[in-house]
Amino acid sequence: MNGNVLFEIKDLQKKFGSLTVFDGLSETICKGDVVVIIGPSGGGKSTFIRCLNLLEQPTAGKIYFEGEDITAKGFDVNRHRQKVGMVFQQFNLFNNLTVLENITISLTKVKKQSEEESKEKALKLLKRVGLENKANAYHPSQLSGGQKQRIAIVRALAMEPDVLLFDEPTSALDPEMVGEVLQVISDLARDGITMVVVTHEMGFARKVGTRVLFMDGGQIAEQGTPEEIFEHPQNARTKEFLSKVINVI
Repeated sequence: MNGNVLFEIKDLQKKFGSLTVFDGLSETICKGDVVVIIGPSGGGKSTFIRCLNLLEQPTAGKIYFEGEDITAKGFDVNRHRQKVGMVFQQFNLFNNLTVLENITISLTKVKKQSEEESKEKALKLLKRVGLENKANAYHPSQLSGGQKQRIAIVRALAMEPDVLLFDEPTSALDPEMVGEVLQVISDLARDGITMVVVTHEMGFARKVGTRVLFMDGGQIAEQGTPEEIFEHPQNARTKEFLSKVINVI
């Protein structure tokens, strides 16, 4: 493991009624990691990542973030979410706000930054993803899916989180728009931003991840470097999955 531990997950369990999504998950995520989670649908990937941001409350087990038990009773969830940014499948932008306002609203209301400071930061980040010319556009009709997702990434980045979580960030996009979003995430990885990414994009996982987790049936069936997972998988279920989605086995 490299660097300092950000997340330490111990014996995590999540149930929805009588359905057990996972039981006994333990994992460590360190500063500078780009952890990519792959696996079949229904394997618990999205539920796991949502637990890290407390969008789902674990049924049992512990999650420590920067040494603090975030599953403890009375824990300040809003403070945690300022440090742990999240980008969703659906872009979750406010339709009645401009692109710029979608980014600055959290800076002014949560971080209490001035309008001028917030606008300056937002424009700088929009330029970074090639969308500074869309600052005054309104969300639904004036933007493509890929543009909306890049803006959602900028909105998360603007809060300067310690880690970014991505829950299948390209699954709602038309195929021709996937590349532009994956390029932005790849650039962030090169900049050393800590990320946990649930994705079905195997080429991206192989190229960008520092570590790949294969989840199936609510378990981390196998993990390792991209080379280990994609070129030398050990688990029979990993081999079966990869043989169906990529020609590496």
